Amino acid sequence: TLRTEERQRLARERREEREKQHAAKETQILEKERKAKLQYEKQLEERQRKLKEQKQKEEQRRAAVEEKRKQKIEEEKERYEAVLHRTLERSQRLETRQKRWSWGGSVTPDSESKTALLYTASKQPTSTAAIRQTEAVMSKRLSSSAALLNASDRTRRSQLSPLDSSVISRLLAPTQASLARSKSAATLSAD
Repeated sequence: TLRTEERQRLARERREEREKQHAAKETQILEKERKAKLQYEKQLEERQRKLKEQKQKEEQRRAAVEEKRKQKIEEEKERYEAVLHRTLERSQRLETRQKRWSWGGSVTPDSESKTALLYTASKQPTSTAAIRQTEAVMSKRLSSSAALLNASDRTRRSQLSPLDSSVISRLLAPTQASLARSKSAATLSAD
């Protein structure tokens, strides 16, 4: 009976030892599972954070590209408006110059039609024929104006003293400077 009791005691001790080892293993397994779960959650959060950052960077880049595109469109619009403004100013200056270089600065229907002719010639491609035509129109205009002035002046001169008559004829005769201005106006409008 002593032997039997000893055997039972030893068996009980071995069983308790095995149960302790088994419990310790289970605890270790549960701890490993808990750590693995925590690590997985941490990795998941990190991945989500990186995705969010990447998305924000992509949105910022897209916004910067859009802003740059809008700025470029605005600059092109401003450049186009400036070119348009300069072109309008240039054409107005040419018209003013052509009116100023006409005899006496007055605009008659005849001079207006010639100004329109010069203006349309300036819009067409420049050619020597167009320049010659413009020069011919200008010289014809100058000679006809001078002839009209000379004819009307002859009647007046008979009533004036010789000194006044020479001064007036000298003032009315077209000078080389005025002829040169007319010629350069024709060239400019043809250009």
